[in-house]
Amino acid sequence: MTTTIKPMPSSAYTMLESGAYRASLLTRGPWHPEHQHAGPPTALVCRAIEHAALAHKFTHIARLTANLLRPVPIGELRVEVRTDYAGRNAGHFSARLLAGEKEVARFTALAQRENDVALPDGLPGHPLPPSPAGPEGLPEAIFPFASRHVGYADLVETRVVHGRFFQGPCAIWFRLRHPLLDGEAPSVYQRVAVAADSGNGISAILDFKNYSFVNSDLTINLLRRPQGEWVCIDARTLLGPNGCGLAESTLYDSHGLIGRATQSLSVSLRN
Repeated sequence: MTTTIKPMPSSAYTMLESGAYRASLLTRGPWHPEHQHAGPPTALVCRAIEHAALAHKFTHIARLTANLLRPVPIGELRVEVRTDYAGRNAGHFSARLLAGEKEVARFTALAQRENDVALPDGLPGHPLPPSPAGPEGLPEAIFPFASRHVGYADLVETRVVHGRFFQGPCAIWFRLRHPLLDGEAPSVYQRVAVAADSGNGISAILDFKNYSFVNSDLTINLLRRPQGEWVCIDARTLLGPNGCGLAESTLYDSHGLIGRATQSLSVSLRN
């Protein structure tokens, strides 16, 4: 009996003639074989918000918050963006991610106009913290759920700075192996969004086989424009006794600190 091996998808999403997007298996997450990892759809919405912000000459995405209402299915998605307010130096945007007629996630974002500002010497906390050791020469990081099926672990390339996946505080470099959309280079903000939702996973302190610790939101704050293809997530998980928790990540590019990300966790025993 001959086994047919399906080719690896070339991108996370394909844009359809209707303006909607079809997700590929590269978006598949670890919690359910028919659900996406939240990183790729967050990046897809980030892309739409970037386009809306650019129309007002806002070029920096300072904050992106995802409220994850339902699991995002691996299927056809639509993105709707609204400009809530556009001022001189900043604009507020909101967006909805829809699968069929269901709203699966809701987003808000703050975009800013960038200006060159000369800063005085000797500011506390400056120069900003440098990045950890760069990805070149570091060992590859292997997700615990990798190789079971095509999914998020195939979408990203990862390198270990310190720690180990699912064993506490951990710092990992991320780089996209495949574009978000065919024929289009992802922006630096989209690269950050794909990686930042992994803070919860890489720093997990509970056994993945026995516990679920899904994040219901993601907030990314960026103090400057990221640079380059690699994004470092230095994350830790904190749990309360009430089935709730928090994953917090410090974000770097190869030049140093770029911001932080947080995720609220819902913790439960698996059936």
